Amino acid sequence: MFQFSLEKSDGYARAWEIETSHGKIQTPVFMPVGTKATVKGITREDLDEMGADIILNNTYHLFLRPWDEVIRDFWGTHEFQNYHKPILTDSGWFQVFSLGNMREGNSLVKITEDGVHFRAHTDGSKHYFTPEWVMDIQSNIWADIIMAFDECAPGDSTKEYARQAMERTHRWAVRSKEQWEKNNLEREKNGQHTQALFGIVQGVMYDDLRRESAKFIRELDTPGISIGGLSVGESKEDMYRTLDVLKDELPQDKPRYLMWVGTPEDLIEWIYRGVDMFDCVLPTRVWRHGLAFGTEGSIKIKNEKHKLSKLPLDSECQCKVCRNYTRGYLRHLLTENEMLGMSLLSYHNLHFLIHLAKDARRAVLEWRYDSYRSEFWEKRRVKI
Repeated sequence: MFQFSLEKSDGYARAWEIETSHGKIQTPVFMPVGTKATVKGITREDLDEMGADIILNNTYHLFLRPWDEVIRDFWGTHEFQNYHKPILTDSGWFQVFSLGNMREGNSLVKITEDGVHFRAHTDGSKHYFTPEWVMDIQSNIWADIIMAFDECAPGDSTKEYARQAMERTHRWAVRSKEQWEKNNLEREKNGQHTQALFGIVQGVMYDDLRRESAKFIRELDTPGISIGGLSVGESKEDMYRTLDVLKDELPQDKPRYLMWVGTPEDLIEWIYRGVDMFDCVLPTRVWRHGLAFGTEGSIKIKNEKHKLSKLPLDSECQCKVCRNYTRGYLRHLLTENEMLGMSLLSYHNLHFLIHLAKDARRAVLEWRYDSYRSEFWEKRRVKI
């Protein structure tokens, strides 16, 4: 089951309610990344407590370990990881691209018309992904929302290569849709929940290619649409321009998912440009650098000035970390490389983004997103 209704729009910013077999998703929404069927350092109870509506699992990693057929034997990843809210899986291409160090004309992956050959980063074993096989893997994982198989060309690709990758993505999208439809019929016959497929728009930083790709994926008529190929090395200005190009090209009556983007600033600007769903590993990675998201900007908690601070990370945040721990204590945990410091900072950063998206949703519902966006940037004039 995948149904959705647009509750309100304010300019290009939108508020949707999406219903899946495992619950409702209210957008704009930030989706914590549970790469290997776990959000690093965060329990299922933590996710519920912080108000997560949906998480993301990774097709590539779960295919390698524990293997998608193992997950199928657990009746899907919801049972396997004991998380019973909606789950989205990506196509796996980005991991093939990034872990294989793929570059135009110089690659550890071999791309053919039928699919892609690659070696696993874990043990060097050889594998082959086709659009049909990736649909079958995601069916075995039992996610609620799945991605078509695509080719994410590097951000510095020539226009010729970008077009080749985009056109291959389109052909693979057609094949993905055909296999998805077959799998859903089989799932219905077996009494299993059906899955919603999102086609992916590509085209690197070339405006005409992005428009062409948006038109093709729009006409393919999948339940939702993803925007891929951003956050792979391009500038913020190029990302803004690409989203500005796409906001009028994508259908107004379907949810939009921007892949791999997730700083507070990103969320505010992409919502303004008509994006509904986001994910990023950043919140559970930047603890290594002692970085915490804050209302007035990022906080470098390892700085010496926080050593004796009895302040919370963020006085406006209501998460359990900000209510119970001081900056001085968190700095101590991180400088001593204590696991608790990693867990607490990850919790705060995820809570911050989840509730930033919820606040943005309220602003859209109340037709005040422009003023909400202005207030957000005004607060960030103060640097911590």
